[in-house]
Amino acid sequence: MSFTNDPPHGPGEVNSVAGRPRDPEVDRRVLRAAAEVFGEDGWGRFTVDAVARRAGVGKASIYLRWPNKKELLASCLEARVTPVADIDTGSVREDLVQLAGQMLTSFFGASGRATTRLLMEADRIPEVAERVKELRQSQVLAARAIVRRAIARGELKPGTSVTLLLDAIVGGCLNHALATPDDLRGRVGEGLTDYAVQLVDFVLGGVTAG
Repeated sequence: MSFTNDPPHGPGEVNSVAGRPRDPEVDRRVLRAAAEVFGEDGWGRFTVDAVARRAGVGKASIYLRWPNKKELLASCLEARVTPVADIDTGSVREDLVQLAGQMLTSFFGASGRATTRLLMEADRIPEVAERVKELRQSQVLAARAIVRRAIARGELKPGTSVTLLLDAIVGGCLNHALATPDDLRGRVGEGLTDYAVQLVDFVLGGVTAG
């Protein structure tokens, strides 16, 4: 596809066709706009036109960077969705509080709506589904390792269900985000650390050894 006759670039954009380097600020604006559009409207209404309007750039400028909207969304998610880090503080309570904190931050952060949308709609987007599957797998392995180490150390009762414990914590974080009205997200977001502690203590109450 040729863009030789594209309309003039918007403010701050760079003419990549002429051999000049891409402007990273335009990339950031487009990826931020893509996360906002996807988070608000979902895949069914996610279009390059909508992203271009939100970012304040020409549509041709987006196509110079990404060949289609699927690749644009994939790049957006890779740039803005943070994987769960491997956590091993030596304390299952602290490990799980940090895990819950990471999950809550991803759900309430600037790209929180895109993250929750992604959990529900990734399978509908072939170019994105495989990348999301890999991300989920790495997160599951990191989370399950926390619980298994705690059982081995004797912090949790033998036979503790890894799946149920993590479902309770991760599900609690997701439900907290989904149940929070838009007009309260800012206020609720200020108390995420306290909520992570309360959630973990509540869940651990039934499985802590001794």
